[in-house]
Amino acid sequence: MSLFSRHEGHMDMSDSSSAASTDSHGMDSPHSMMMAMVFQTNTATPLYADSWTPQSAGAYAGTCIFLVVLAVIGRLLLAARSIQEARWLDKDMKRRYVAAHGKASLSDRVSSDSLAKPMTLTANGVDESVVVVARPGCETRPWRFSVDPVRAVMDTVIVGVGYLLMLAVMTMNVGYFMSVLAGVFVGSLAVGRYSAAGEH
Repeated sequence: MSLFSRHEGHMDMSDSSSAASTDSHGMDSPHSMMMAMVFQTNTATPLYADSWTPQSAGAYAGTCIFLVVLAVIGRLLLAARSIQEARWLDKDMKRRYVAAHGKASLSDRVSSDSLAKPMTLTANGVDESVVVVARPGCETRPWRFSVDPVRAVMDTVIVGVGYLLMLAVMTMNVGYFMSVLAGVFVGSLAVGRYSAAGEH
């Protein structure tokens, strides 16, 4: 009976020592996982690869400057995409109103439209007869080889830059995090007015 008790106690000690070993060397313990999710100020934090690990204060500052520039580039890309979308839309609208030989003029088509409603507009005491045409629904623009591949490339680059910034923030390094925020602030301050509403 005493032999069984000694054996059981030996097993308990071995289990506890193995658990302690797992906690000290592995990432299985909740405490170690929690420690990995807090902000830290280690200047030797790798960025994207082990080979990109700042070994000095100057290298760390250079990495932070790179993240600021990358965040600014991200905001510039969003602004460029919005400007390009507006240009494509203007071209589509102009293309719709090009007069073709043998076809009715725009005024004739508007007046004969079933959705056209004649109304009287009063401005500064002057009455003017106008025709209001309601759009039946959302109209999808056609696929164009000169537009859609360019849009796809721009979206891919924008998403790639965004994920690179996200990976930098996920290092939980305070300097990297603040650099990304600084770049977003500078970029939005410079070209934020060109970005479409809802873009991040």
